[in-house]
Amino acid sequence: MHQGEFLSQVRERGEYADQDEAERVTRVVLGVLASRIQPSSIENLAAQLPGELPGALDPGDQIEADNFGVEEFCRRVSQGVGTGARIAEWDAAAVLSTLAGNISGGLLNQVLSGLPSGYASLFGHPELTE
Repeated sequence: MHQGEFLSQVRERGEYADQDEAERVTRVVLGVLASRIQPSSIENLAAQLPGELPGALDPGDQIEADNFGVEEFCRRVSQGVGTGARIAEWDAAAVLSTLAGNISGGLLNQVLSGLPSGYASLFGHPELTE
């Protein structure tokens, strides 16, 4: 898969206005994910992402994964994208569900096994209810 195809899927799932918005959101979500998962998972994930997207998986100088739940994950996405919490949850689900459909099952299991159970729904992109 090429980067453009990946971003087109994110754009469709997130209902974004254009590819640039999909890429901006994707980079923020991947950056937050990188701060939450183990370094070995980051390396494996980077190897399966297309184009320049692996560069978004930059945890900085962090050696261990931060331990935070879905609410904090969405708060960080919200800050990065500049939206409210519900939109950030939608953004996270658009990117993470696309990710789940484009990486190996073994890697998806590796990523999910390092996260609390509440994260699984973000990888399945459930419809948000009012």
